[in-house]
Amino acid sequence: MLHYPDAMPMSKTLFERARKVMPGGNTRTTVFVDPFPIYASKGEGCKVWDVDGNVYYDCINNFTSMIHGYTQPDVAAAVVDQLPFGTAFGAPTVSEIELAELLVERLPSVDQIRFANSGTEGVMMAIKAARAFTGRPKIVKIEGAYHGSYDFAEVSLDSSPADWGDLPNSTPYARGTPRGVLDDVIAVPFNDIEALRAVFAAQGDRIAGVLIDPMPNRAGLIPARQEYLQAMVEIAHAAGALVIFDEVISFRLGWSGAQGLWDIKPDLTALGKIIGGGFPVGAVGGRAEIMAVFDPTRGKPALPHGGTFTANPVTMRAGLAAMRALTRESFAHLDRLGAYLRKGVAASLGKHGLPGQCVGLGSLFKVHFTSHPVTDYRSVYPGQAERRKLDAFHKGLLGRGVLSASYGLFALSTPMTEADANKILQAIDETLSDIARQF
Repeated sequence: MLHYPDAMPMSKTLFERARKVMPGGNTRTTVFVDPFPIYASKGEGCKVWDVDGNVYYDCINNFTSMIHGYTQPDVAAAVVDQLPFGTAFGAPTVSEIELAELLVERLPSVDQIRFANSGTEGVMMAIKAARAFTGRPKIVKIEGAYHGSYDFAEVSLDSSPADWGDLPNSTPYARGTPRGVLDDVIAVPFNDIEALRAVFAAQGDRIAGVLIDPMPNRAGLIPARQEYLQAMVEIAHAAGALVIFDEVISFRLGWSGAQGLWDIKPDLTALGKIIGGGFPVGAVGGRAEIMAVFDPTRGKPALPHGGTFTANPVTMRAGLAAMRALTRESFAHLDRLGAYLRKGVAASLGKHGLPGQCVGLGSLFKVHFTSHPVTDYRSVYPGQAERRKLDAFHKGLLGRGVLSASYGLFALSTPMTEADANKILQAIDETLSDIARQF
């Protein structure tokens, strides 16, 4: 057992050094851990090493982006092969065509695609494309769902019970968010068809699109209901609005992402994470008539879009190798591992008499320390007792060589085996045993 934080003195030293030159000692709020995060030194397969030499099963994989773990041979070779030829140009390369062709082939709803540098940018460009195509200002989004760091996408990300009700108030995530941003984003509860109908009945002619992650991580990692998504498409299209799927995370659920599993064709899809093979990436794709808002061949497009490192050949080559290696057999393997771990975690919660549930699909799962049914953001909104348990769970796993997200999210990778899963389950079981004694 590693005994976090005592077994990580070099991480502590680095954090103290980092605090002098970076606010809070980091450039990603999500990696902060109190009293300090562990600092990674290398990764191989499904494991990472910290600067103190401790080894962990990586069950977060850079927040779901490293679906093949680390040093996947095809991806590594693609990057090494590209480096002597250049890393970025003020000109397109064949590599972006090849990755675009693969993604269009895998996503029946996508005729054309455009790359960016992050999932945040992919979502941002999807929202702007919906506005440019419809000529309307407003966006509907799901209460509690995370869609990156674009201010319009952040509305009602962490709303509190005081802001709820039949239709939630649109609340800012960051201090200083302009009132106009809040006015143009309508938050709705997840999986609630009637709330959607009510919003469109009241403001349908002003709505450009509905933004949804079909299994929203921050809102509980609860899968959308099939009938909800179908109704969403029908309601939005009847009003002349678009449906935008944020598949930055959920694209790892299957060959054609979550939309393939649910058999839904959104108008626009935002992508990121796994399509870059471990390098910064984002994308937006959709029907050709909508994607035409980006087309500069006839003068200034309705939606100009650039980016210095967009579609750089290193990312494109790495992404293409990663996606080619992500076969149907790979997804079947991840599905089996995910089901095995979810079943094991649920059994362990019951064994130790802890109120809790393990939810998710495919290679993703999330632990909730609550006894009532989890259906949406409101049902998983953590009270103080759950926050303390989640903190103990995260740090207890760190001390047993398992790296997960501080809020209970786990993301698996293709190098993991059932033997690895059993060791992860052992660490989870021991940690839950400790929590049962403490609380």
